Amino acid sequence: MFLFESIPWYSALMWVAVVVALMVANEIARSSKRAAIVLFIVLPVVLTIFVWPNTAGEGSSTGSWFHWVKVYSALAGCIGFMLLRYYPRIARNKYALMFPAAILAINILEAVIRDFEVTSMNGMVDGVMMVGGPWNVMNGIAGLLNLLTICGWAGIVISQDKKRDMVWPDMVWFWIIAYDLWNFAYVYNCVGDHAFYAGGALLVSCTIPAFFIKRGAWLQHRAHTLAFWMMFTMAVPAFVSDSKFAVDSSHDPKALFVVSAISLVVNVAVAVYQVRRIVARRLNPLKDELWTDLPAYQKVAAANPQPKAEAVTADV
Repeated sequence: MFLFESIPWYSALMWVAVVVALMVANEIARSSKRAAIVLFIVLPVVLTIFVWPNTAGEGSSTGSWFHWVKVYSALAGCIGFMLLRYYPRIARNKYALMFPAAILAINILEAVIRDFEVTSMNGMVDGVMMVGGPWNVMNGIAGLLNLLTICGWAGIVISQDKKRDMVWPDMVWFWIIAYDLWNFAYVYNCVGDHAFYAGGALLVSCTIPAFFIKRGAWLQHRAHTLAFWMMFTMAVPAFVSDSKFAVDSSHDPKALFVVSAISLVVNVAVAVYQVRRIVARRLNPLKDELWTDLPAYQKVAAANPQPKAEAVTADV
């Protein structure tokens, strides 16, 4: 059982290059409000008018409804996070803090719907090879569990340094790993021939900075790198399908089943752990932060102290 067909050395190097390029682009987007405006507003407008109608039309590997919805929902997240980061009055509004959780939930739900939709698909669909089966249902359930275990949004804060990152302390490492496994399985199930880059490289590019560069800002890293990747693949769809660097999925039912099974088991484990925590401590998952006693939470909170007058949670 193999996940992919042969991976030549130049494709492996390109995989590393994609990870590095996405991380660099994320760092540029983090650097200032001006950079974020150019990258997430000006650039997409230009691409929407002059590029994507020609490159992501009907019949291309990025011409389905899902790709168009995904690119704009990712950009909506980036713009919404930018407003929270650079406009303190918005960040102090407890209802505005619902936006990150809502946009994340919407993006997960979009993928879950697509996973269920692909269950009955086989053969080439919109330029992508589909091998539908029970693995789509398994991973769809994993995605719903991942969505339902989103918690602690009321504790989102904005870092007080120059980069003003959107920090979510309650989004701890095991939830992120569960998301990564689910999302990789989703891409592998539904866009298998893109999974080498869109599943592997893309997820690594946001997980590395979340663990080693700016902890607690995973969702911001994820939105940025996803938006960059979607904009690129909408403009150059052949990169992941027909170029010399493309790496095809094996389309092996055993591989599809195992990947989705791992996703489901891990997300069930996180959900069970979270439910036990909520019951034992009598917490309200729609209001309370769940993991405040864990070292992972405490390190992020300690690294992002908030002045009382500007604390994001002051109005909650």
